[in-house]
Amino acid sequence: MRAAIAPLGRHGCSGSAIAISPRGSCIRVDYLVRQARITDVDRLYALCVEMGAAPGAGTPLDAIGLLRQLIYMPNASVVVAEAGRQIAGGAVLGLRPSVRAGGFVGTVDVLVVAPGHNAEKVADELVNEIMTSARRKGCTAVEVTLPENAELRACWIRHGFASDAANIYRAEVPVRAPATR
Repeated sequence: MRAAIAPLGRHGCSGSAIAISPRGSCIRVDYLVRQARITDVDRLYALCVEMGAAPGAGTPLDAIGLLRQLIYMPNASVVVAEAGRQIAGGAVLGLRPSVRAGGFVGTVDVLVVAPGHNAEKVADELVNEIMTSARRKGCTAVEVTLPENAELRACWIRHGFASDAANIYRAEVPVRAPATR
């Protein structure tokens, strides 16, 4: 359930940023987590590059173009956390069908938190939203490669993520050279 934002002073609440929960009680709103919009892409991409979660310029993949496409794809979910109209973090969930899992499997490709924000709180909010989105899209499981960052790693573990298989191998797909005649 989402909390409804209310003007200050209503319902006996006070504070600079408040929300009225579905039960009518006051809660403080530190971060607004929502589906990303096309206008968020440039800022989210810059944050991803800054945090080392996306390739910079000069790579064969147009990562910012891909991020723009993911905003509109039904088999993906891009979410951002805002604090005072500034992006405090973001996450990208991609879905793939899986016969073995009996439905879709979500893969969290990116989870980043901007410097200067509470990494634990922002990451928790983003993971909650990603898991809600995965459930709504019919996922039976969600996968993530755990980061080196201890705070973010602890966040994933708090949300029930555990080591699943040590026998997953990955091969890089080479960039196809232009055809010559």
